[in-house]
Amino acid sequence: MLTSGGDAPGMNAAVRAVVRMGIKSGFHVIGIERGYAGLLENEMRDMHLRSVSDILQRGGTVLYSARCPEFKEEWNIARAKEICEGAGIEALVTIGGDGTFRGALELTRRGLPCIGVPGTIDNDIAASQYTVGFDTAINTVVQMVDRVRDTSQSHDRCSVIEVMGRHSGHIALYAGIACGALAILVPEIPFNLERDVITKMVATLRTGKQHFIVMLAEGVGSAVDIAEKIESLTGIETQPVVLGHVQRGGSPTALERVVASAMGHHAVELIAEGKSGRVVVQRDGRVTDLPIEEALSMSKTIDMDLYRIAGDISI
Repeated sequence: MLTSGGDAPGMNAAVRAVVRMGIKSGFHVIGIERGYAGLLENEMRDMHLRSVSDILQRGGTVLYSARCPEFKEEWNIARAKEICEGAGIEALVTIGGDGTFRGALELTRRGLPCIGVPGTIDNDIAASQYTVGFDTAINTVVQMVDRVRDTSQSHDRCSVIEVMGRHSGHIALYAGIACGALAILVPEIPFNLERDVITKMVATLRTGKQHFIVMLAEGVGSAVDIAEKIESLTGIETQPVVLGHVQRGGSPTALERVVASAMGHHAVELIAEGKSGRVVVQRDGRVTDLPIEEALSMSKTIDMDLYRIAGDISI
């Protein structure tokens, strides 16, 4: 198995489940370090029951991770298949996002059975209602913003919080509601600064509100630029806060550990059943699976009902 792309809290819980369930099912489990990049460099180690002791509560991934644009090249995919054959690898569990699944699909097409497990804090895998890492990420954002709110309130400031989400606004939306943000700006929905932020600030000032939180997904723009515009238009001191990679770290939440464990367990069950080319997903509250091709063909947008709720109660 390998973890690929951006790391996400809960990946270790999935790794642990794959190792424990794999050994219980009679498999010899090999950990590939640094994702597809490590696979191309033959960076592997045997995994046993105690290899995954005391990792459930740790963020990141004990197998390390990396992005590997080289894996889009045909000859590298063929080389990876040969390396797996040389190492006696008969099936592969890949934990990551869309890019990880595309690599798994190519290997499956070349005869190496692969099962994907969705691990990304952005929660942007369309096939799954939940992806490993999302719950911890939004809880981390909430904890950070609660601290920012204390100083924002003390000085009657506006704080523009920039969170991860280049193409996806799920973190911004959920954290924005949980933090009571005045406005939530996401890539999926075009916005007008004066209409969606300034007008709301002026209206709430009249009702006695003195400090403000604006939640911004990074794909919308720069918190620095937007903070400058807000301050120039309102005269209210406005501070940008870019949370950055702190959102990827930290001990995974209980929900994260449970879902990741169930997904890792299901991945091994699929391998034991002789299935391949599948992505493990959570749908309607249960863990199931779909063909990789179908999963990759699906698109996901933010929950518009939640977005409407956020707008209705941020007054």
